Amino acid sequence: MQQPLWTPSADRIAGTRMDAFRRFVNERQSLHLADYPALHAWSVEQREAFWQAIVDFFDMRLHSPAECVLREGPTMPDAQWFPGATLNFAEHLLRRRDGHPALVAIAEDGTREQLSHAQLAAHVAGLQRALQHAGVGIGDRVAAVMPNTWQTVVGMLATASLGATWSSCSPDFGTQGVIDRFGQIEPKVLIAAAGYRYAGKNLDLTDKLNEILQQLPSLQHLVLVPYAKLDARATDCKSVAAISLWQDFYQPGGAPQFTPVRFDQPLYILYSSGTTGVPKCIVHGVGGTLLQHLKELGLHTDLTADDCLFYYTTCGWMMWNWQVAGLALGATLVLYDGSPFHPEPTRLIDLIDAEDISVFGTSAKFIAALEKASVKPRESHKLSSLKAMLSTGSPLAHEGFDYVYRDVKRDLCLSSISGGTDIVSCFALGNPTLPVWRGELQCKGLGMDVQVWNDSGQAVTGEKGELVCARHFPAIPAGFWNDADGEKFRAAYFATFPGVWAHGDYAEETAHGGLIIHGRSDAVLNPGGVRIGTAEIYRQVEKVPQVLESIAIGQDWQGDVRVVLFVRLRDGITLDDALHDEICRVIRANTTPRHVPAKVIQVADIPRTLSGKIVELAVHNVVHDRPVKNTDALANPQALALYRNLAELQR
Repeated sequence: MQQPLWTPSADRIAGTRMDAFRRFVNERQSLHLADYPALHAWSVEQREAFWQAIVDFFDMRLHSPAECVLREGPTMPDAQWFPGATLNFAEHLLRRRDGHPALVAIAEDGTREQLSHAQLAAHVAGLQRALQHAGVGIGDRVAAVMPNTWQTVVGMLATASLGATWSSCSPDFGTQGVIDRFGQIEPKVLIAAAGYRYAGKNLDLTDKLNEILQQLPSLQHLVLVPYAKLDARATDCKSVAAISLWQDFYQPGGAPQFTPVRFDQPLYILYSSGTTGVPKCIVHGVGGTLLQHLKELGLHTDLTADDCLFYYTTCGWMMWNWQVAGLALGATLVLYDGSPFHPEPTRLIDLIDAEDISVFGTSAKFIAALEKASVKPRESHKLSSLKAMLSTGSPLAHEGFDYVYRDVKRDLCLSSISGGTDIVSCFALGNPTLPVWRGELQCKGLGMDVQVWNDSGQAVTGEKGELVCARHFPAIPAGFWNDADGEKFRAAYFATFPGVWAHGDYAEETAHGGLIIHGRSDAVLNPGGVRIGTAEIYRQVEKVPQVLESIAIGQDWQGDVRVVLFVRLRDGITLDDALHDEICRVIRANTTPRHVPAKVIQVADIPRTLSGKIVELAVHNVVHDRPVKNTDALANPQALALYRNLAELQR
């Protein structure tokens, strides 16, 4: 009989914030909720009482009181949470003002910078004044092309303090990838690094920034951060906007002021993968984001003011936004910029001992890579501070669970978590009061009516189906940018099951009340846990004149997913090494290294629907020897045979 890989002791459970919250609810509501399943059931059935309890438990400060907790329409997404309430996101992340470390920023070359909570507030105050002088106010957008360092956090907090909206990309995004995103939201201010480091190289961003600046006519000010290019000058960049160096733009000092905004005021704009065109701009509100992050970090992750939180992420991934909220719990954040394997595979593991990290977050791919590199941290490192490890981006394989408990640390809460950019938070995640079962996410998030539905819309346990959330929750996005009637927004999440959230995860609920994520139920590519839209690849491949058209899929390969690109070339042209390299070069130059296909294969035809749309899912199924549904909808179903049993995909 299967046994859990880890079970918390009674003393450990009693000392968690999750258990303290259960006791808090029992006392306040005169209840006798005995365990997490009972607490979760109550949180779903009594959502108004639950979310008010989160507000009170974490002392969430509202400048104006709410008229009620929830004003709900008949179907999702018609709901208002805490209508009438006003608050400020940055105020909650800057509540601690002492000399305890708030941010420790470590660069790949070993450079280490530290800001205390008091120093962080002083930097935010200074940048706030400068942004205000630059005309930034409620609803304006401030965008960033920045590495994961302390300046990026200061930029976000100063933006949020003014009631403005923050959006960021990482420096490895290609030129077009940045333009596709920021061109839609028209930022007033852009904060950008002059360079960044990766895998032992210093990469100059000047040329890329100048191309981006030409496509941002709304921009009024560029703030250039001389990161990894210390000799950067304002004159390096060409723009009609004013240009300042970071150190000249503001002076730290004083106390920040906080502009109250409505509960659903846009805080973040994140981006979809861009499967069917340019990425959709997903707008996340102030209050819902704060509520979810307090709940997930404070309860499900058991983060306290004494903890040190690390997540390996870039500023283009939602985990950056999630990690930063750890400041609201008074914790210390360790920020790392660079390759996780340079100069050694133990680079990030070294940080655990060096910085006393207690919660370590990474991707499933990283854990698999450590195992393949025969890294055994339990034998080489102390890891005495480490109490939890988080994994996301893609499902953590059963073997990954085994590796962590065998070769990393036995007394550890290993939490595979799943949610997404769509909600900038989680549907299923960890729990310090529950056992860890091999291959499973420990539990559904509090307040989240997560279920697995079959094609008939019936909830199922022990079989695969669509992951849904059947009732309103505060972190439902405010909508998509430039989607006034909400049509695109509703189509993205509420079309599969009308009035019920479904975002394309293929999942299974277990007998333990946990979840297994089996992957995406749509055609989004997911190499290394990073969602990639095929349209982002196609737009670049089209620039190669020899290519007529292409289709990309994710092939399951060695416990991960690799991108495979099929190309139909002009008559008389054969895919040789030179053309292969040119295709990859164009994709890499304009997107990110993760978009570059592991395999490029020439094909004679590409299957398409009667209306002319290429069908990635059908090709994906053929490659994986799975049945293709509804071939009657294809104009050329015979083309599917070209993708069956290809020798190139067996190696």
